[in-house]
Amino acid sequence: MFRRSPAFALAGIACAALTLSACGSDSLSTTSSTSGGAGSQTSSSTTEAVDPALVAKLPASIKSAGVIKIGTDATYQPNEYLDADGKTVIGMDVDLFNAVAAKFGMKTEWVPTGFDQIILGVGSGKYDIGISSFTINADRMKEATMVSYFTAGTQWVVAKGNPAGVDPENACGKKVAAQKATVQSDVDYPARNKKCVDAGKPPIELLIDADQGKVTAMVQSGKADAMMVDLPPAISAVETTNGELELLGE
Repeated sequence: MFRRSPAFALAGIACAALTLSACGSDSLSTTSSTSGGAGSQTSSSTTEAVDPALVAKLPASIKSAGVIKIGTDATYQPNEYLDADGKTVIGMDVDLFNAVAAKFGMKTEWVPTGFDQIILGVGSGKYDIGISSFTINADRMKEATMVSYFTAGTQWVVAKGNPAGVDPENACGKKVAAQKATVQSDVDYPARNKKCVDAGKPPIELLIDADQGKVTAMVQSGKADAMMVDLPPAISAVETTNGELELLGE
């Protein structure tokens, strides 16, 4: 998700450059170091991968700052999450957009915040860009310029063996967890629950938390019968809980 301002040009061009220039090239190398306050860090990159044509397109305010400030929800492993030190933001998105920034000769400052606060922060100028696995929809497009860079579907996750007998297509009466302000909580759940209510079946009980890690813990502990989440974090949840959880459905 990108800011509505000249900064959106940076985002659009950066994604195009990534697609066309094979960001995994051996000519690109990046390192990270902590800076600023706790919970944020600034990446530094070599200059050999810098594209002068892209640098020339940078908005003057970002060029003078030398840093692209990025708001992110750092609870969404493997996309964006905190390293073992509890401060450094790492993950797929971090690697990807540090590489994008390197093409502009820019550093990136990753600032953890609540998922539902990122778009507001971009709109207010607190962050230049928000990168946090946003689903692009009409409501968000009204608030910000958004650029698509990968596709992932919603995945259901349950305890090993599915002891609650959850059926994703008929979860009426079940306790289902989801992260606050996500497409799962705000779009998927209401549609599924309406079908239950319209059919005279018990409603789905939605359990919400702003931290995806805590959503996963609800399923581990049995507080929730299942959770809905994007596919990459779903796979990560299964792997990091040593098989306590499993994927359910398509």
